[in-house]
This record gives sequence, C-alpha cells and structure tokens, in this order.
Amino acid sequence: MSKSQTNFDAPNADQDATPAAAWMEQMQKFHLSPNAFTPMLESFSTLAQAWWKDPKKLMEQQTALYQSYLKLWAHMTENALGQESANVANPAKGDRRFSHDAWQENLLFDFMKQSYLLTSNWLLDMAHNAEGLSEKERQKAEFHAQMFVDSLAPTNFPFSNPEVLQATVESHGQNLLNGLNNMLKDMQRGGISITDYEAFEVGGNLAATPGNVVYRNRLFELIQYSPSTPKAHAIPLLICPPWINRYYILDLQAKNSLAKYAVDQGLTVFMISWKNPDESYRDVSFEDYLNEGIFDAITQVLAITGQPSCNAVGYCIGGTLLGTALAVMEKAGDKRINSATFLTTLMDFENAGEMDVFIDEQQVSELEAKMAEKGYLDGKEMAATFSALRANDMIWGFVINNYLLGKDPFPFDLLYWNDDPTRMPAAMHSYYLRNMYLNNNLIKKDCLTLCGQKVDISAISVPMYMLAAASDHITPWESCYKPFADMASTDKTFTLTKAGHVAGVVSPPTPKGKPVKRAYWTGKPTDKTGSSWLKKAPEAPDSWWPHWAKWVKDRSGNEQEAPKTPGGPKHKVLEAAPGRYVKERC
Repeated sequence: MSKSQTNFDAPNADQDATPAAAWMEQMQKFHLSPNAFTPMLESFSTLAQAWWKDPKKLMEQQTALYQSYLKLWAHMTENALGQESANVANPAKGDRRFSHDAWQENLLFDFMKQSYLLTSNWLLDMAHNAEGLSEKERQKAEFHAQMFVDSLAPTNFPFSNPEVLQATVESHGQNLLNGLNNMLKDMQRGGISITDYEAFEVGGNLAATPGNVVYRNRLFELIQYSPSTPKAHAIPLLICPPWINRYYILDLQAKNSLAKYAVDQGLTVFMISWKNPDESYRDVSFEDYLNEGIFDAITQVLAITGQPSCNAVGYCIGGTLLGTALAVMEKAGDKRINSATFLTTLMDFENAGEMDVFIDEQQVSELEAKMAEKGYLDGKEMAATFSALRANDMIWGFVINNYLLGKDPFPFDLLYWNDDPTRMPAAMHSYYLRNMYLNNNLIKKDCLTLCGQKVDISAISVPMYMLAAASDHITPWESCYKPFADMASTDKTFTLTKAGHVAGVVSPPTPKGKPVKRAYWTGKPTDKTGSSWLKKAPEAPDSWWPHWAKWVKDRSGNEQEAPKTPGGPKHKVLEAAPGRYVKERC
C-alpha cells in the first residue's frame, strides 16, 4: 500500500507522548474509552447476581442450552449424511447478516450460524427472564446483551464470514488492504463512514429548496422559502425542527423534501435553522430556546406576513418545544399559533422507548459532568448513542462493508444527515434530560414554570395533528398518542405511519408507476389507548403527506397572491438559503 493510499496521519500529540496514548486518543474519537464499557459490565454483574439467587433455575437454563446443542449436532450429522432436517435455529425475519448462500449450503458455516443464534438467543432469554430485576435493570440487561451478541456475530470477523473469504480470494487480498485504508481514514475523521460524503453538499443537492435567510439571532436563522405557486394561503407555516441534528432532514433532495412539498401545496413556509452552539453557549437554557427560539420566530414570521397567527410544525424535540410553547401560550392567552402539527413527538416520557436505557441518575450526572468541562454535549456522542440502538445496521454492517469487504459506503442522503450532528448547550440539555426523560415533569400539571407561566400540556386547545411511526424506537407511538388524546383541543387528528422515526416522517408520495409500499392509519384520537384506537382506525395507502397537506391547508385561510418580496418591507434578506448556521460543523 502506498503512502498516498493510506492518507493517515498520527494524532497531533507531544513528542513525548507514548504510542499507547496516541492510540487511546484515536479510540476516544470513536467514543471507545475504557469507561464506555462500564455500563455493560455493571448490567451483566446485576444479571449474574439475579441468576445466582436461583441456582436450580440457572441449571435448567444451562441444561436447555446443552440440549439445544445436542439437537444441533444431530442436525449437522444428518446433513453430513445427506439427510434433510429442519434447522435448530434460524435468523429472525429481516436479519440480513446470513444472506450469503454459504450460510445455508456449507456445513461448517451453517453450524457457525446456528450455534451463534442458539447461544445469542439463550443469552437474550436469560436477560429477559431474570427474576428480581426492576424494569429499568431488565431493560439495560436486554440492551447490553443485544449489543454483546451483535458484536460477536461470525459475520463480523474475516475468517468466519464466507462473503469476506470469497472476496479475499477473488481480489487476492485487495479487499483487506482497501479495508485497512478505509479504517485508517475513519480513525482520522473520528467515526465509521456510513455514506459517500463527497456525493452530497448542503446548499447544493441537500437543503436546496429556494429561499432566503430573513432573520438571525444567536440561536437560529429564519428561512423563508420562495413560493412555487402563483397564489399561496394567507396563514403562514413555521417549521420547528429538532436541534439535535440539522434542519435539512425536512429538506433533503427535491424528491423527498417536506419543505418543498409544503411550498408546492401553496403554503407560505418558514423554517428554523438552529445554531450549532460552542462553549460560549454553556448557560443557554431551555427557556432561552422558548424565548429566543420559537417565540422570536413566531414574532418575525407574523411581522413579515402581516398575519395575526401562524400554523406551526414541530419534529421530535422540536415538537416537545412546540408543545411546551403552546402550554405557556395557553396560560398567557397568546393566540398567535393557529394550529399545531407534531411529528414523532414525546411529551409524556414515562415510556421513552430504547432511549430509556441511557437515562438514570448516574448516567445523567456523568453526562452533566462531561458537559460542564466543554460547555456542551458533543453531537458525535449523541450520534454514537443513536447508532448503538441499531448496532447491526449502523455499526457492524459498515464495519463489514468498509473494512472487511473493502468497499466504499453507498451514497444515501438520510445517512449523510444522520452523520451531521450538532452540539447541545450544557444548561439546556441538562434541563431537558432531567425534566423530561428522568423525572417526566412536562406531563405533570403545573410542575414546570417557564416564561412566568405554569405549564399544563393537557390544556392546549388549538387544532392539532400528530404523526407517529409504528416502528419508532426513539419516540414510541403509543407514548405519543396518550398525552395527545388527553389534550383539551376538540380538533385533533392522529396519524400512524408504518415506518420509523426518520423514514416515517421523510415519506414522500410514491411516484406514478411505482409500487406503493407505504401505508398509514388516521382518525380522531377518541380512545384512551393507542392500541384500541388502532383497531378502529382506517388504513390508507401510500404517504401521509397529502392527508396532512389537506388538513393544514384547510386551516391556512384563503389563497392570495404569493409574496414576491422575501422578508417583507421590514426584514432585509441576509443571504440565500440554507444560510450559514446549518453549515457549522462539529
């Protein structure tokens, strides 16, 4: 391998730094410090103690595993003798790790596959069935057991992966040389490459819907999109995205941009583009995100359009902020929001999905200490957390593709966005973790006081639309449903799509002539639980976007001549969209 091929520089360190220290610095870029494994070890220790309290049941579990291996040996013997018999263990539906023909046709690889599945399923059952654990302890045990077995899959190692062995023979080892080069490059950039980063450009083929930045403060830029229709509805639409990632998840390429779709429906659309904070933002609070964020954005949108109110959309944590703002406005008699749309938004955090495994007093305190050093939470740490929730897809799949097969990752706009995180101010993120995730204070009537008002989510009375996703592991859909159904508004629509947290939102209508693979359910949230609602809700094919667009247009006033001057008479154009904040890298 030539020097130009490796393109790897040693970390910038003092001349006296040891190789071990330099290596540790590189590992910490991947967030693989020794402390990263402490929660897993603690979880396994708790699990072991639980099982040792019942030696008889433990022995039964071990005997069951032994008997499963006897069945596997009998199965393999029959296959070796040319007799067909049913597999003892099969991959779960959707598990693509064992798709290569050799996992079925080669006796050795078939044995490795089934023995791995037997053992991993046994360990996962041990975590699930352990007695005497709290629900939080069980959740942690299951999560860390899943991480452990995922990491030990035979597909993750070159000599036990038939696809890698085949590629090595066919390329005379070039795949491994390419893979080493890819790994060294990734160590330098500080993370596993999950897409072709050269294929995308923010402001080029991403975040490219025409528009202008018409306002800027220290927390956000306000983008006003250029109209694409001769007429537009009078009441403007303000979109509040999450600040954990860049806003352009809602404005990817033209074919899957919700922002462009809304503009093409004749809506006057504004987008908040959040600032990527640095250490000087350490004391910026959640209340600041209300006052200087969404409330200021509403003020500017109404000043530009001359309207008394606007429709608002909040996605994920942006929806949590929108819900909090609406509760504050309800108490204050502020009528500047005409309707609200929530996209995969939690306001009741009692069941916060798989994120719960990272939330307890110890972990939050450790995170606060880390944020106190820098003044913010590094966005790459948050991205690593989300990747851990889907390790096979977001970690090990790319280890195999990039390092063992030596291939370059495929260009994918969603993954480019996913790997473009932002920081979170220490004060704001600490408040969010403690009051929402840890103590679930947002759902408690009058528990929080923000902007001088007691917060009561249930009192919100404006027309509302909630979009949840059936396979969402970050904001479970039934957790989205319950507080929404309990809100005071008499004009509410709940919609459930089949996809997940991101793909469920970025779900454009299927192009004509293409097979329809999407579906959604929608209706009034009149039932107490989401599961009972779903039994009655009608199913509709394709994307939920047209259904929502009609809903919001019905609440957007009459059509009038589309605005020709961005910013109106009092707000000058600062620069063309997407602006500068979205391009600030971590």
